[in-house]
Amino acid sequence: MSAEAKADSKNARPAPGAGRPAASPGAGHASAHSTPHITSRPASPPLTERQEARRRRILHASAQLASRGGFDAVQMREVAESSQVALGTLYRYFPSKVHLLVATMQDQLEHMHGTLRKRPPAGESAAERVAETLMRAFRALQREPHLADAMVRALTFADRSVSPEVDQVSRQTTVIILDAMGLDDPTPAQLSAVRVIEHTWHSALITWLSGRASIAQVKIDIETVCRLIDLTAPGEP
Repeated sequence: MSAEAKADSKNARPAPGAGRPAASPGAGHASAHSTPHITSRPASPPLTERQEARRRRILHASAQLASRGGFDAVQMREVAESSQVALGTLYRYFPSKVHLLVATMQDQLEHMHGTLRKRPPAGESAAERVAETLMRAFRALQREPHLADAMVRALTFADRSVSPEVDQVSRQTTVIILDAMGLDDPTPAQLSAVRVIEHTWHSALITWLSGRASIAQVKIDIETVCRLIDLTAPGEP
């Protein structure tokens, strides 16, 4: 871990809610796409147009710096300068670099989700559609290896103070998978399968980034775990 990451981890304050500026005391954040296996939190007041624009600039600057040099290239002072916000303001939105990069991953997944909705997977079965969707998302990250590495490292470093941002990543991944399955009301067994698929996808990212798995092996692993979808379909023995 870099010196700044250690300092950020030591000095981090609990996030006011998934990378949003502090609101009233005790306010949390609940995604619009919450799923039954994730506990909902009281919603934070919506950001103003100006606050949302500021947050978008911060996330864009984070992604740009990470794309160029990975985790160590994302320095909070440089992010503040690139996004034209005061350093103190940046820390109000994201208490540490880890908070920022995990939120950046959620933002990247949200963007991928929009792209996937414009061109849905074409597989005949739910398992085929989910495998195709996750491989398309994987290849999008493959095109930005430094950014992917930075975001995955941040997830690895995340402690309990980063739970809101980590929950958002989990929610977004879940929604992407459920959309590919074509499900609005999954059973507990199907949600359990989705969680295992999420774990496998994130693990595949880590092993690929560390050079311990090829793209071909990642594809095999994802297609294999997606077979759980067929096994948990209602009516299956």
